[in-house]
Amino acid sequence: MSVRFDHMLIAATDKHRSAQFFAGIFGLPEPEEAGFFVAVTLTDGAVVNFVEAPPGAEILGQHFAFLVADRRFDEIIARLQNQGVRYWADPRMTKPYQINTNHGGRGVYFDDPNGHHLEALTRREGSAQS
Repeated sequence: MSVRFDHMLIAATDKHRSAQFFAGIFGLPEPEEAGFFVAVTLTDGAVVNFVEAPPGAEILGQHFAFLVADRRFDEIIARLQNQGVRYWADPRMTKPYQINTNHGGRGVYFDDPNGHHLEALTRREGSAQS
């Protein structure tokens, strides 16, 4: 069997709110309860599980990047704008409300409710196609 990504856990202060934000911005199906987690299934079947951190625990923002189709990218930008979510063209957050055109595609960075740094990009570095 080949190596394939299956799932990840993302810490949250409110797993339902975080899962709803993530699914909503990326245009994915409604989150579902999955034991201790709230799960969002990506279009390739991989799962992003949101889990509540213990009370008082500090959540350190992590970076998660998602490769998306051009049409979905346009929809993500529209959702970010409609919801008043700040976004940037760069990971250092120096170019607010802009997108980048790195690697012959488009990309954007934004934070989720817990300070995790999310990225949507249409082409990865070194990629000939999206």
